[in-house]
Amino acid sequence: MSLVDYHVKNRVAFITLNRPEKRNALNHELVAELKEAFDRAADDAQAKVIVLKANGEAFCAGADLEYLQKLQKFSFEENLQDSNHLKDLFLKIYTHPKIVIAQVQGHALAGGCGLATVCDFVASGPTAKFGYTEVKIGFIPAIVTVFLLRKLGEAKSKEMLLSGELFSAEKVLQMGLINYVVETDKLDSHVLQLASKLVETNSAESMKLTKRMIAEIPSKSVEEALRYAAEMNAQARGSEDCKRGIAAFLNKEKLSW
Repeated sequence: MSLVDYHVKNRVAFITLNRPEKRNALNHELVAELKEAFDRAADDAQAKVIVLKANGEAFCAGADLEYLQKLQKFSFEENLQDSNHLKDLFLKIYTHPKIVIAQVQGHALAGGCGLATVCDFVASGPTAKFGYTEVKIGFIPAIVTVFLLRKLGEAKSKEMLLSGELFSAEKVLQMGLINYVVETDKLDSHVLQLASKLVETNSAESMKLTKRMIAEIPSKSVEEALRYAAEMNAQARGSEDCKRGIAAFLNKEKLSW
């Protein structure tokens, strides 16, 4: 049985974690299938926006316990290779050319919280808990720290990463980790409405370039960032989407992307 389901409907690709009996806990195989699914979505001309969701009660409970036991016997080189495996998944989602919406129906813990963190939008059910519990078992939330610091800043990242506590959906909404808290029975329709709006009203090329700038600008100096932004601005002006969009605006025509 596949650990990840993939299907496309109305230009939205749905990537679904399908390991409910293990609370969608991450192991080497699940991470590999997720990477394959996001690669597939990148090349899928029928998919403009991606929804990452999960079957079962939990969104993702973090690393699989049996898998953690195996890691204790790994050499440093084997652990580094495995760490890079997860790092590559997080980076793939964060820098993906298409917008990724996380639909979190249940708890997102440790690496599972990391999955939500690297998505562009996060909609959560009201009973979901979020947290990085690694410090409670002598581990560290290493890879996600890179992304969480960008998203929340130092103070809020410290609150989550150093406490190891679980936070309610409302709390992480206030912190800025997620974007929406929606009643459980309305979560599907809310996410679908958001995805459909992005599909219908926004240029795919514009969203791709804007997402790339958001990822790359923080690592540049002000002068480098402005030079880069000016170059991206000039590049966008020459795109077919921009020409089409400006023409429609000037002619007061409704665009259908």
